[in-house]
Amino acid sequence: MRELQDEITSFLKERNWLDQYNHPKDLALSLSLEAAELLECFQWKTDEVAVEENREEMLKEVADVMIYALQLVESLGADAEEVIRLKLAENRTRTWSK
Repeated sequence: MRELQDEITSFLKERNWLDQYNHPKDLALSLSLEAAELLECFQWKTDEVAVEENREEMLKEVADVMIYALQLVESLGADAEEVIRLKLAENRTRTWSK
């Protein structure tokens, strides 16, 4: 996961986007917009039809969401793998009502 965060940071630096667009608020907004694009793949369709018609587009949108999530974690000075493991550990202790 660390390698992916570093690769994304390098990609941003190559394009001079790191300082210009890599701010937590902007990244959270962009992540939300990409998630909305993923939702559009499902709009007015059953899961089966949506996946059959849009699987490749869905995977691209999921990748965009993940990239923005990793950028957001990086911009907050954290390691994605550590953050995910901590959250999983927290979730293991939680209970949800049905």
